[in-house]
Amino acid sequence: MSLDRRTLNALLLGAPLAAALPSAYAQANKKTLVLGMILEPPGLDPTTAPAAAIGEIVHYNIFEGLTKIAMDGAVTPLLSERWLVAPDGKSYTFILKKGVTFSDGAAFDASTVKFSFDRAKAEGSTNKAKKAVFDNIASVTVTDPHTVILTLNNADATLPFRLGENTAVILHPNTAATAATRPVGTGAYRLDTWAKGSSISLVKSPNFRDAAKVRLEKVTFRFINDPAAQVAALLAGDIDGMPRFGAFSALKQFQGDRRFTVQVGSTAGKGILALNNRKAPFSDVRVRRALTHAIDRKAFIDGAQEGLGRPIGSHFAPTDLGYQDLTGLYPYDPEKAKALLRDAGVTTPLNVTLTLPPPPYARKGGEIVAAMLAKVGVNAKIENVEWAQWLAGPFKGNFDMTIINHVEPLDYATAYADPKYYYGYDSAKFRGLVATLASTSEPRERGRLWRDIQRQLAEDAVNVFLWNPAQVAVFKRGLRGLWNSSPIFANDLAAVSWAPPDIKI
Repeated sequence: MSLDRRTLNALLLGAPLAAALPSAYAQANKKTLVLGMILEPPGLDPTTAPAAAIGEIVHYNIFEGLTKIAMDGAVTPLLSERWLVAPDGKSYTFILKKGVTFSDGAAFDASTVKFSFDRAKAEGSTNKAKKAVFDNIASVTVTDPHTVILTLNNADATLPFRLGENTAVILHPNTAATAATRPVGTGAYRLDTWAKGSSISLVKSPNFRDAAKVRLEKVTFRFINDPAAQVAALLAGDIDGMPRFGAFSALKQFQGDRRFTVQVGSTAGKGILALNNRKAPFSDVRVRRALTHAIDRKAFIDGAQEGLGRPIGSHFAPTDLGYQDLTGLYPYDPEKAKALLRDAGVTTPLNVTLTLPPPPYARKGGEIVAAMLAKVGVNAKIENVEWAQWLAGPFKGNFDMTIINHVEPLDYATAYADPKYYYGYDSAKFRGLVATLASTSEPRERGRLWRDIQRQLAEDAVNVFLWNPAQVAVFKRGLRGLWNSSPIFANDLAAVSWAPPDIKI
């Protein structure tokens, strides 16, 4: 640690270091944290609702799964000690940790795993991973209190990763029905208060197995959607940081302020201009291809994201297994776009509605997209909605176009193999590719299938695939352990602590 001149003078005069910098070193003993979040979750049960904002608060903190996905994407045991895979890849045996309890003191064991997974795969389940993960689980067998066997219909080498996502957390059998408002899990924290529209607070669980290692006693998540308000809250000290900062235009200000740390990392996000494939004229692939040619991805990223992000050409992020760069398939070409619209028999100007949820990438990006579309004869009327309205409207299939960031890794099956999903893509060929991949264990063949899946989505121009967002974290100096990349949307609070800031001369 380097010392500023005031501290050095204090030491030379014999003054104690704590007197010279009382606030800086008191910080090391802080037991509380206030984080800013862009969106408020609709509930706190990640197994029954699709919003990524749920995982930001509860995943790893209140609820845990059998495995854990680290910030670098590595998969390690969490509620399991280890797992064994059968030679044919169709059976996984998980050996569970002993001495684990829920926050109310109830025991965690193999029966709770069976309850949670049977619930996820049951008829009528709204778990987002039902089709992609849980429908492939033929049976969940408990052989003893600490051993559970998952038998699959088809081999799935990605299962340990999937079980580390928030859709696979283990719920308390007696409280699962009320988990959306009164969650009870095995994590380091439990719910303290929820002030709707304002904040959620978590407090350390005394029943957590590694409670002695958890430094923070209380963490509050404040919901701040407006980018200017995010900046103001950080500068005023009202919040200690934002793991997913949205005011990119203010980054230089924070990078030049010694009170803060700015980190730019990666995400598994796929930002798209989603199109309603059920509805004319978007049901015509020529129209969807025209819209893709009409968008300059680089200009979008520069204008809406301050250049922070990477162009994508299909529904895969560069961090996903098997990623292939397909951005060259539809280069920015307004004249080609106009020609395709004419070929499809579209009379211009074509009037459509562009529905935008609250995040800054959508609101600011929507203006940019609308301006680009206007150049090819598509007049996009902007409709700004709140998150609950977006979930009740576009996410239910009631929309023309919308801009949204899909943050889950490898979600191609969930998002495109189900014709009932909100943009209504219905392709037997694509579903066949997904089914073949699910039954294939040979690595080279799986790689080929991943490439084929990406190309099929791109050739069908299901949506306009725009960008893979970067993650920008801004927080006070001295805060340690906060994620600066998001292979999944989570904030692992048990790993976060305060330390004296590095004060330079």
